[in-house]
Amino acid sequence: MLTVKLKPKHRPFCFSVKGHVKMLRLDIINSVVTAVFMIVISVLALIPETTTYIVLGGVFGLVASVFCIADGALIYRKLLLNPSGPYQKSAVHDKL
Repeated sequence: MLTVKLKPKHRPFCFSVKGHVKMLRLDIINSVVTAVFMIVISVLALIPETTTYIVLGGVFGLVASVFCIADGALIYRKLLLNPSGPYQKSAVHDKL
């Protein structure tokens, strides 16, 4: 008798729940690194001779770094509320 073994369906890493969680963690790291870089560049831009455009660029950089920090904090909060992934079934649905 001939038996055929089916291969399990391959799911790319980015489509798995663990993949989403790891990408969100990397996004938090990316936000923090970007914020630190923007703060350093903005402060260094404000130190030398200041013109109106340099001040506007420094302030814009500081505002952008605040948004990067807020982005990282919101993603961290999302992971904190559901640490196992964004698409995990809850126990309530399993009982139904």
